[in-house]
Amino acid sequence: MNPVLGIDFGTTNTVLALLKPDGSTSTARFGTQDVFRSVLCFWAESYGRGTAQGSRLRHEAGPAAIEAYLDDPLDSRLIMSMKTYLAQRSFVETSIFGRRTTLEMLIATFLRSFLAAAGVTPDGLRVIAGRPVRFAGERTDDAFGEARLRAAFAEAGMAGIDVAYEPEGAGYRFARTLNAPATVLIGDFGGGTSDFSVLRFVPGKGVEPLGHSGVGIAGDVFDYRIIDAVISPRLGKGTTYRVMGGAELPVPPDWYSAFARWHRLSLMRNPKTLREMREVMRGVQDPHRLGNLIALIEDEMGYRLYQTVSAAKAALSSAEATKLSFQHKDLDINVTITREQFEGWIAGDVAQFGAAVDRVMAQAGGPAIDHVFLTGGTSFVPAVRRLFDARFGAERVSTGGEFVSVAEGLALIGRDRAAGFASGG
Repeated sequence: MNPVLGIDFGTTNTVLALLKPDGSTSTARFGTQDVFRSVLCFWAESYGRGTAQGSRLRHEAGPAAIEAYLDDPLDSRLIMSMKTYLAQRSFVETSIFGRRTTLEMLIATFLRSFLAAAGVTPDGLRVIAGRPVRFAGERTDDAFGEARLRAAFAEAGMAGIDVAYEPEGAGYRFARTLNAPATVLIGDFGGGTSDFSVLRFVPGKGVEPLGHSGVGIAGDVFDYRIIDAVISPRLGKGTTYRVMGGAELPVPPDWYSAFARWHRLSLMRNPKTLREMREVMRGVQDPHRLGNLIALIEDEMGYRLYQTVSAAKAALSSAEATKLSFQHKDLDINVTITREQFEGWIAGDVAQFGAAVDRVMAQAGGPAIDHVFLTGGTSFVPAVRRLFDARFGAERVSTGGEFVSVAEGLALIGRDRAAGFASGG
């Protein structure tokens, strides 16, 4: 059997696991980390003189991309959350320093850099890629999303990949701890999607998937709730403006919807949007708020802001309150956020997790659940954990391998599919 490679291409992070000859798995290391940030940074580099003068497009991926961007945020382009657009037919291509590029090309560029950083070439390897049960975004087409995912991997030199559901990968990893038949509910919480599977494990015989469900809500949406409640009102959200003394009009709420989603913020840094913002700013009663929004966009401060928000979110998993502090030019935010407030903001999202669990349990035929395995950073959020503790009993719920479990399980799925006794995803 050819060596097996499991790749968990994520909204926020990407992980690679290789199945070793003894049946165990090992994840690629990037310095001290098992994860590689799913980001790209592009910039134009000039060369030559006179008629031979021109520019070439350069890029970095992962941690190097973040460093390149922070070194020169105004003259570079940071691309994040590429996976979020896979199932959206409306996103076909974008322009990067005047060069048109498709989403598949962007992801392929990232994957090639990722494999190079891991010191892996896919030649002769059986590659298993993960996919969410439901892709993120509005008006998504899941079959279209998988087709584009496959096309991106092929563009990166991995034609003919196999695909499995991400929660099934996490389940395979958890199954290594079982020594008796069991029915397991898997919850896989990523950056852009949260997926649930009910799987029946029989040691030595493989796995039978009983049901799958998912929702396009995860860690990025929780960040969005904090930005929407704490940051955006200080940037003019909910205010009004007048044009030539006419009736009051709301400052466009779409600006704040885009601003609060980090994968859309870079799209706001275009002359048309910034010109419209300045026109509106002339008619608002408190122009400095909208001015602060413009400054954040123009000065490419989004990444630093999102890091601050994400840190506050993580702190609330272990503390009852945390302080969110962020300063840039005239913007000075110092606000205490309580866990109670945060749980109020995300209550609707947690309810959607519960509805997704209801769906997967109904699809599986309502079996008795022996174990619940939760993985991914959002599984640490107390309100999320309580949902599963209350329904299935805290003694049945466990967590682990928050970042590597899916990739390791994908490699194990590849092994079993090659042996002919694992179901497809």
